[in-house]
Amino acid sequence: MNKNTIHFVGIGGIGLSALARYLKKEGFVVSGSDIKETKITKKLQDEGIDVSVPHNAKNIKNQNLVVYTAVAKDDNVELVEARRKGILTLSRKDALSLILKDRRVFATCGAHGKSTTSAMLASLVEGSVIIGAESKQFDTNMRHMASNNIIFEADESDESFLNSNPYVAVVTNAEPEHMEHYDYDLKRFYGAYEQFLKSATIRVINAEDKFLSTLSDLDAIRLYPNRDLKEIKTIIKGGEAFTSFVLKDLGKFEVWGIGEHIAIDASLAVLASLSEIDLESARVKLKNYRGIKKRFDIIAKRDGFALVDDYGHHPTEIKATINSAKKYAQLFGLNKITAIWQPHKYTRTHDNLKGFVECFEGVDRLIILPVWSVGEKKIEIDFKEKFKRYEPIFATKLKRNSKTLDLISDETVLKELDSGLVIGFGAGDITYQLRGA
Repeated sequence: MNKNTIHFVGIGGIGLSALARYLKKEGFVVSGSDIKETKITKKLQDEGIDVSVPHNAKNIKNQNLVVYTAVAKDDNVELVEARRKGILTLSRKDALSLILKDRRVFATCGAHGKSTTSAMLASLVEGSVIIGAESKQFDTNMRHMASNNIIFEADESDESFLNSNPYVAVVTNAEPEHMEHYDYDLKRFYGAYEQFLKSATIRVINAEDKFLSTLSDLDAIRLYPNRDLKEIKTIIKGGEAFTSFVLKDLGKFEVWGIGEHIAIDASLAVLASLSEIDLESARVKLKNYRGIKKRFDIIAKRDGFALVDDYGHHPTEIKATINSAKKYAQLFGLNKITAIWQPHKYTRTHDNLKGFVECFEGVDRLIILPVWSVGEKKIEIDFKEKFKRYEPIFATKLKRNSKTLDLISDETVLKELDSGLVIGFGAGDITYQLRGA
């Protein structure tokens, strides 16, 4: 890239904020704006990035390039002003081609587990890190190093992973998701994954995935979890839960977290790293991984009570995390599991309704919050009828207190949660409600 001043419209998003941080470290003059102030925008300001709230045409000065979030509309005042001035404007998707084109990119994608696998790979391979979550190991979604390597979380939701210039491509799974972007065309959806893999030099795949298993002619390193993973165990160290597992004929590994899905993600990261580091280094470095925020993120814990924040917003993710929650509750003597679900997007909820109804099996109590619509038009869904087997509690919001989490409806406290394992699911603002932010 030869542009030296860049403005980000929607800089508070987890994806754009990582790119902004990276380019600032690369020597660019970076500014940005967002619709409201958040912890991310405040942190960016603390790091020396000029962030304005809300969007304002005056923020567009003489920048060389304006990069905008996928949710920005053409009538956004900053985009209108930038185009009036003849400034190049690019979506995040299109900007990736410029940012990553000369880099050696270790790109991970998939419907589930891509953030976790990316963060694990970042603990193994030396290089800059740009991911869509905050690694607890680095306390950020971006780590900059003087290296041509970039560990990058690639996004299939808008096909931007096709612009990620992968040297190593890792695919955790290819379960259909974000199908509205692909016009509900499975051929186009799977074709994008195949194109992503074929553009890489080294490919690592979960070969038991329904689609990935069909790519028999593809030169790839294949993980067959049911065959290649053995002796998966949960162990406790210093009050924290780790998963121990044996991978193929490579011996035993340990990684922070609970569940078979954690062992699968770690195995894919290890297999991808072996093109760069030796086996024993991988075994040692994997132990440095300490999870990522919002993925089985334990935000409060005391005797008889634990509060967990989880980003899961698809039935497959929620089901896997509830299985982990059961193990965690048993290990730490927690007497019941309460799941709080904030449905994310009407389209996703409608398209996967059967899966959502089934994925909460095993919880002792289900609380359902209003749909986080992401600006979508409302689709009528009879949650009371569809989820009646759980006898759910419907709340409008949560309030975090020092010792309880209150369920509130129309300013009335319905219930105080203060015991057992309480786990919140969703990609909306539930994380802030759980944390009292």
